[in-house]
Amino acid sequence: MNVSNFEHAFYAVLIQLGTWAVTGSLLAGAALAFGFFLGREHSQREEIISPHNRDNPFPAFRVWEWTLDEQLDLLFPLVAVCLVLLLARFL
Repeated sequence: MNVSNFEHAFYAVLIQLGTWAVTGSLLAGAALAFGFFLGREHSQREEIISPHNRDNPFPAFRVWEWTLDEQLDLLFPLVAVCLVLLLARFL
């Protein structure tokens, strides 16, 4: 765990709340935030495993082969937006 994991969670919640302010849907914001960070981590992993070969992007989706930090950079935003969804549901 490092600071970037918490930063990603913070920015995911900001994206979620910003989308909620525009659309009125926390779920849409959660999906947008998670999709953003999934795309970000995928593109970083793609650069690592095949920097000059963009013909097959699918190996970069093997999350079980990512480093722990890469996995946490994706997991923290997911947990953060889900917590916001749960808090909004029960408050």
